[in-house]
Amino acid sequence: MAHVEIYTTQVCPYCVRAKDLLQRKGVTPIEFRVDLNDSLRDQMLQRAQGRRTVPQIFIDGVHVGGCDDLYALESAGKLEGMLNGTKG
Repeated sequence: MAHVEIYTTQVCPYCVRAKDLLQRKGVTPIEFRVDLNDSLRDQMLQRAQGRRTVPQIFIDGVHVGGCDDLYALESAGKLEGMLNGTKG
């Protein structure tokens, strides 16, 4: 199973949706709460090439984007492969 990281805030419905999809896929992501730690927000900005919105999601170190991007991967049939370490 892939290593999944997600940058979130407490009051973010898109974060909840993204985490819900990942959990339905059997993945428990490592969560970084940027609202609790400014250095994590800075880290997210650097890793996500300046994207400021949450969530920002990484699968095996690859930035896949936010909630809508994650659902687009699912709709395209590519998410499962990424989570299982295949190209999909």
